[in-house]
Amino acid sequence: MQNATSAPPSQRAGRREWIGLAVLGLATLLVAFDIGVLFLALPYLSADLSATSSQQLWITNIYLFMLASFLITMGTLGDRIGRRRLLLIGAGAFTVASVLSAYSTSPEMLIAARALLGIAAATMSPSTLALISNMFRDDRQRGVAISMWASCMFVGSAMGPVIGGIMLDYWWWGSVFLMAVPVMAVLLVAGPLLLPEYRNPEAVGRIDLLSVALSLAAILPIIYGITDLAASEGDVPVAVGAIVVGLVFGYVFIRRQLQLPKPLVDLRLLRQPKIRVILPAMLIGSGTLAGSSMFTAQYIQSVAGRSPGQSGLWMAFSGLGIAVGSMLAPVLVRGLRPRSVIILGVTGSAIGLLVLTQAGTSGWLIGVAASTALVALGIGPLFALGTGIMVGSAPPERAGAAASLSETSNVFGSSLGLALLGSLGAAVYRGKMAEADLSGYPPELASKARQTIGGATVDGQPGLIALARHAFTNGLNVVAAVAAAVLVALILLLIAAFRGDDAEKAGATAPADETESGVQPAATR
Repeated sequence: MQNATSAPPSQRAGRREWIGLAVLGLATLLVAFDIGVLFLALPYLSADLSATSSQQLWITNIYLFMLASFLITMGTLGDRIGRRRLLLIGAGAFTVASVLSAYSTSPEMLIAARALLGIAAATMSPSTLALISNMFRDDRQRGVAISMWASCMFVGSAMGPVIGGIMLDYWWWGSVFLMAVPVMAVLLVAGPLLLPEYRNPEAVGRIDLLSVALSLAAILPIIYGITDLAASEGDVPVAVGAIVVGLVFGYVFIRRQLQLPKPLVDLRLLRQPKIRVILPAMLIGSGTLAGSSMFTAQYIQSVAGRSPGQSGLWMAFSGLGIAVGSMLAPVLVRGLRPRSVIILGVTGSAIGLLVLTQAGTSGWLIGVAASTALVALGIGPLFALGTGIMVGSAPPERAGAAASLSETSNVFGSSLGLALLGSLGAAVYRGKMAEADLSGYPPELASKARQTIGGATVDGQPGLIALARHAFTNGLNVVAAVAAAVLVALILLLIAAFRGDDAEKAGATAPADETESGVQPAATR
């Protein structure tokens, strides 16, 4: 049941709630930070732990695997046992797993610790967003709070490689995990004092363990298969088989949820038109951002020739862009409908991607960084307002389930973007290098160069490096063009969907028609 610390619907949030939001923001930033913190640390820990290439892949990806797999379960569990309770349990587990990760003595130990980190993160992510819906009942305040939460989420993800690279200049690779300890200590102390407790009073009885098992059996193989497809050495038949297995279990999972009186995931949320529109839109937006950002990051390091630390700093423009876009969203809706702000933002992202199609091999570093920032800036309102629509459209007792659906769509979208756009760019690169005349280079070096740009730069052959940079830039151009086309299609779908929503509401009054997100539009104020 909801206790006395939760604000009634008519009450505006005060200082206590905003300080609580800052605590939740720190936790959110740290959870996102761990997604990319190992990008630059991987060579160091691999050398220290003697990790194989397969073990490196699992060390990097197991966190995302477990995070995606447990989001739905943990979002529903928080609605049942209490969102604050689950958040604090997750913070304690995250602290322990961070210490275990930092002091791992073998690849297997680090993989297990990272898996525990992912599960702990899954308990925290939907809980933070669901608690925001309880703490901020005023539409305008909730819109601002969700925008700040979204900024923390995506800035944390973007700043992982930046801060990780800086820390590696002074400390050993394990130090990147120990950052979590003081932050989680603050959450464990301040959480009970500042955060309300909330649970769904209708969620009684035990959680359906078979549904939990089916959700894991569906999500984990799909995420694994998608990620393996993105790897140049990935086993395509195994990856496709894993995806098919996941889809079969997903079908069984959905059938079971529709038959249960109290399902693990309340699929009735998908009956709401706004959620049906925003959920795939956020998936597509996160996919295009992740896929294009991966290639621009490699461009900065491998084509522009910047060091890991410098590359991390140039990548910060993406995090800054999405933070600005997320924070501007509640300001822009004071004069525009949320739907208009979302469409304008996605249009800006498409323009940024079109600029990237013109990138060359020299003199384009500032242009690439600026274009990437524009892409992130435009996607920011989609995430901020889209999350507000998801959470605001759900009843308070189902906010945790809505939050987990929102974040699961983002994780799936990122995985799809990395796999599909990554495979496309890699295919363009290999095609261009296959056409190049490499007969003047040692066969082993030529073979490596045809696979990745990293293999072309290993021996420092200027002519080979120039060919590889040209081929990689062509891959970036193609990826940007395809991503731009996907966003244009998304814009058209959003326009059509919102127009259809207006037609359904033709007989409604104007105020009822205007309210469409967690941010109250200007027309109703």
